[in-house]
Amino acid sequence: MDILSSRSNTKQDEEKYRHWFDYADADGDGRLTGDDAVKFFSLSQLPRAELKQVWAIADVKRQGFLGFKEFVSAMQVISLLQSGNDIGPDILKNADLEKIGAPTMVGLVELLSKGLRGSKSSNGSIHSNGSSPQQQASQTSQWFREKTPRRSLSSVSVTSIVDGLKKLYIEKLKPLEVTYRFNDFVSPTLTESDFDAKPQVMLLGQYSTGKTTFIKHLLRTSYPGAHIGPEPTTDRFVVVMGGADERNVPGNTIVVQADMPFSGLTRFGQAFLAKFECSQMPHPLLDHITFVDTPGVLSGEKQRTQRSYDFTGVTEWFASKCDLILLLFDPHKLDISDEFKRVITSLRGNTDKIRIVLNKADQVDTQQLMRVYGALMWSLGKVLNTPEVMRVYIGSFNDRPIDETKLGPIGKDLFEREQEDLLSDLKDIPRKACDRKSTSL
Repeated sequence: MDILSSRSNTKQDEEKYRHWFDYADADGDGRLTGDDAVKFFSLSQLPRAELKQVWAIADVKRQGFLGFKEFVSAMQVISLLQSGNDIGPDILKNADLEKIGAPTMVGLVELLSKGLRGSKSSNGSIHSNGSSPQQQASQTSQWFREKTPRRSLSSVSVTSIVDGLKKLYIEKLKPLEVTYRFNDFVSPTLTESDFDAKPQVMLLGQYSTGKTTFIKHLLRTSYPGAHIGPEPTTDRFVVVMGGADERNVPGNTIVVQADMPFSGLTRFGQAFLAKFECSQMPHPLLDHITFVDTPGVLSGEKQRTQRSYDFTGVTEWFASKCDLILLLFDPHKLDISDEFKRVITSLRGNTDKIRIVLNKADQVDTQQLMRVYGALMWSLGKVLNTPEVMRVYIGSFNDRPIDETKLGPIGKDLFEREQEDLLSDLKDIPRKACDRKSTSL
C-alpha cells in the first residue's frame, strides 16, 4: 500500500508540475527562461540568494533555460529548502525524491485561475474570444497563408536566433566542412558549446593595472583564486564564469569538457594548460557574461625572460572568441613594451571589440590627467596604426570612494558618467554576441 500510495502521489505531483510549468512558460516553447523563473520561483518566498542556487542546481547542463525535467528538479529543491534542509550541490542526491512533496507557492492558485482566462492552456480548451483552438488555428492560417506557405523549422526546435544558427550549422555546413576537410586546413569544426557559450569579456594590460580588481568591482565580491597586489599576482589565464558552487577547475579538465568552449586551447600544449584554470561561482552577472582574466603583460627586464607557452597566440585565440576586449592602462604605466605591442598587434581583425580603460585615474590631479590622456592616445596611435580614435573610458574601477581632493567635483562627475557608459557597453554585450555569431557563421 505504501508503494502504491507513493506512486500515486508522485504521479499527482508530476501532473501538478506540468500544470505549473505550462503557466510559468510565458512563450509556450517548452523552455523556462531566467525571467520566467524569477517570477515563478519568487512565489516560494525564499531568499533571492537561495533561489539563484536553485537555478544553478537545476540547470546542470548550463543551457540558460529549464526544460520540464529541470523544472521538476527545481521544485524539489525548493520543497526541501522549505522543509528546513541546507542547500548544496548534492541536495537532491542525498534525498528520497519519491517522498518530496510539491512546494508551497503563495498565491499560485489565484494566479492560475486568472491566468487561464484569456491565455493558452495546456490542453487549449479555454481562449479569450470563446472560440476553439481549431477555429483560431484555421483563422491564423488564412491570415498568413500567402506570406508563409510553409515553415522550414518548427517553433519548438528554434526558440532563438542562436538555436537556429546551431541547427543550420549542424545540418547544412558541418557536413560540408567534414567532406572537404575544412577543419584540417582553416579552423576546427564548431561544437554545440561554441554556440551555447555565454558572451566573454577579456581584460588585457600590464601587471598591476587593476584587471582582477576590475572584475571584483563588477561582481562586488572576489572570485575563487583571485589574488590582488602591487606585484604580478595573476600568473595564469583565469576564466571566471557562473557555477553551482565556488570552485577552481584546472585547465587540463576544462578543455576536455564537452559543455565548455575551450577545447581549441589544447593546441598550445601542456605548458599553457598548467597556466590555465576556470573559476566558477554563483553570481547573477556571471549568468550572462564570462570574464577572462589574463597575466600581466611583461615590460622592462622581465620581458627578456621567455614564457613557457605562446602568450601572444593564446591572447589571439581568446580575442577571436571574446565579444569585448578591455585594454587597461595605469597613469604611471603608459609605456607599451615589446610584448604588449605584439599582443595589441595580434588583436587586428578584432578592433571593433577593443575598448581602452584608463584605470586608477584618481591617483593624479586634473591637470596631470589631461597630460596622461594625451600621452596615452599618442602611444596607442603608434601601435594601432589606425586613423580612428578608440573609445577610452576614464575612471577608477575599484571599491574605494573617489577622492575629490585631487580631482574636485568635476572629476568625480566625469568618473561616474564614464563608469555608466562602460556599464552600458557591458549590458549590450549579449546582443552583440548574437550579431557576432550570425556574422561569423
